[in-house]
Amino acid sequence: MQPTPGLVAILAYDGLCTFEFGVAVEIFGLERPEFDFPWYQHRIVAVDDGPMRAMGGFQVLADGGMELLETARTIVVPGWRSRNEPPPPALLEALRRAHGRGARLLSICSGAFVLAAAGLLDGLGATTHWRYTDELADSFPAIRVDPHVLYVDSGQVITSAGSAAGIDACLHLVARDYGVQVANSVARRLVMSPQRTGGQAQFIPSPVSRTPRSDLSSVMQWARERLHKPLGVRELASQAAMSERTFLRHFTQACGLSPKAWLQHERLARARELLESTEDNTDNIAQLCGYRSVESFRVAFRSVVGLAPSVYRERFGRG
Repeated sequence: MQPTPGLVAILAYDGLCTFEFGVAVEIFGLERPEFDFPWYQHRIVAVDDGPMRAMGGFQVLADGGMELLETARTIVVPGWRSRNEPPPPALLEALRRAHGRGARLLSICSGAFVLAAAGLLDGLGATTHWRYTDELADSFPAIRVDPHVLYVDSGQVITSAGSAAGIDACLHLVARDYGVQVANSVARRLVMSPQRTGGQAQFIPSPVSRTPRSDLSSVMQWARERLHKPLGVRELASQAAMSERTFLRHFTQACGLSPKAWLQHERLARARELLESTEDNTDNIAQLCGYRSVESFRVAFRSVVGLAPSVYRERFGRG
């Protein structure tokens, strides 16, 4: 049975970051006739009175004011207009009340500064655009800022990095609510990869190498076709015709993840697909995904996904 998706409230304000706002509207507000279950409701929430001008020279009309936050199940905070301009106290208080009653909060790019100003990231892991992570950490030392990842899911609060990482975070939330197959369908309509691996490290400017880096895509595809086998740096480096040390360095620079972490991600993504679309038992799925024992598979799955494999299947399986 599909969950009741509830209301997604997307903040709008004068000086609105257009791309981040558009990401949220595209994913949560677009009609989905391809699905035979209820999709999210969505409302545009005005933070400011009067005309709200977005980047690009157009104005945004909202569905209502911050009173809409009182009934929202999810609140999306696009990139804030200026990290040097404190958010309005009324907005911060409304976000605190929503958080207190259990609403979920998702920030895109510098929207994390709004959640931080409300005190909702204290004691949690969080991220923002790599250009601003040091500033976020310095301004709010109670937050465990991770500059390397595309998004951080702390349960009730999700923060994401630069603009496009907002798509990753929103699709991640869709996968939490509806399962990987539905999130993949939404990604296909966006004409993008269902789930990007790696982190911000791959986008941070670095000196240009004097020697061209090998294309790792063929090696990654080779590994995806052999997830049922024991794979490690040695096997991947051999396929790439590199030394292990060189391969490890190039892979981590390109993907923002170590080969071991990337393989774990791929194995668990495959496991989620199998749990959703097949009736294979857990032992067989563990074997197909390259885990030495079903116990180690269960531990890894619960650690990353937050649910036991059996519970995940019950919630998102085709039955």
